[in-house]
Amino acid sequence: MSDSLKIRTLTEADLEFADAVRGLAGWNQLPGDWLRLLRHDPDGCFIAEWNGQPAGTATTTTYSNDLAWIGMVIVHPDMRRRGIGNALLEHCIEHLQQNGARCIKLDATPLGKPVYDQLGFKDEWSLARWEADGLAPDSERPPPASADIAQLENYDAESFAVNRARMLHALAAQSQTIIHASAANDIDGYGMLRPGRNASYLGPIVADDLAAGRIIVHSLLSLGGGRRIFWDIPDRNTAAVDLAKQLGFTQQRVLTRMYLGENSKPGIPDNIWALAAPEIG
Repeated sequence: MSDSLKIRTLTEADLEFADAVRGLAGWNQLPGDWLRLLRHDPDGCFIAEWNGQPAGTATTTTYSNDLAWIGMVIVHPDMRRRGIGNALLEHCIEHLQQNGARCIKLDATPLGKPVYDQLGFKDEWSLARWEADGLAPDSERPPPASADIAQLENYDAESFAVNRARMLHALAAQSQTIIHASAANDIDGYGMLRPGRNASYLGPIVADDLAAGRIIVHSLLSLGGGRRIFWDIPDRNTAAVDLAKQLGFTQQRVLTRMYLGENSKPGIPDNIWALAAPEIG
């Protein structure tokens, strides 16, 4: 590492810079998203300094020894081409592996993917961000009633692959949440919609079948007040992709889910109708 570069733990005092550099990148997160990441893993969020000046950020989110995540890797435009992004990534990987993470995942943009390839990450599956205005409220059909988030923990883990209960509770505090149950009163889907800087964010959404997925998506979109919506969908979930097209969504960008290490908990992307966010899965 260059003598000019120092990487240290991110603190709440750094969040003003973190949100400013996020804004320069045009990303959708709000200050509350940074705070959620920091509170989930206070020792796993990092800031890079170049000659004492803040230069970039990166976050890690640990769900279990089987799965951890890297996100929010952003370098200030004035500080690029100095190896800061690579240094942050390597620091995150070392931190996670030293703490026992057997598999590390991230969602890569086309620009960032060659860097992750060189670090040994492998492709898992592709996804895309879809964008459109939200639906008008549907006065004829009220959304399904919300329920206790604790009910979701085991259900979500079946598709995501590991238990992310703490993250779900934190997301729910920022979101409008819908839980859908079958006729037998068993959970067969849930979804969240939360505010963002540039658009409301649809996700996470997990559903067992087409009927539950469609109801959850329509219900959440009708709660969005017609505001612009971002919706990140695994390409393998063709039912969700088809619904997005039917609703007038257009593809904004493509990403690749990648992993480093032993991918022993791949999850079920066919049941994932929307990501929680690229920085957390």
